[in-house]
Amino acid sequence: MIYGNIRHMEEYAFLEEAVKSCFEYLWNHDLTAFEAGSHPIDGERLFVNIAEYTTTTVENRFWEAHRDYLDVHVMLRGQEQIDLNFIENMRCGEYEKEEDFLPLEGEKNGFVILNPGDFLICFPGDGHRTAVAPKAPEKVKKAIFKVRIGEGQTGREPL
Repeated sequence: MIYGNIRHMEEYAFLEEAVKSCFEYLWNHDLTAFEAGSHPIDGERLFVNIAEYTTTTVENRFWEAHRDYLDVHVMLRGQEQIDLNFIENMRCGEYEKEEDFLPLEGEKNGFVILNPGDFLICFPGDGHRTAVAPKAPEKVKKAIFKVRIGEGQTGREPL
């Protein structure tokens, strides 16, 4: 996982071109004006999901990871905590290929708090639990870029 802020993109020159294209798209489009839902950028290779929701307690959220896409979460409005752990430390459920969804169970070993302009890149080995309220529940708007990386490349084996 990589955590940063879009104001400091010069520090992330090492990122792969497919990931950099997410940030180019962000700079060239006003994503705060986009409606919630999925928006194509480059077919199945790259798209962005715009999500609007109210953050909540840990008990109301779930863990997930992905195999075919990596996630680039970019906070547009509000504040959200994302809990993190490596899938090798978690109990994995049955992978749902159609949704590219790997359900997980376990505890966090870290977290980040996203504020507007902050981003978090989650790779296939990175379990994440989103939409956690750091303090009180609040309405957020977030872009989640989905970057296709291949069929089932986790890089790690879960427990």
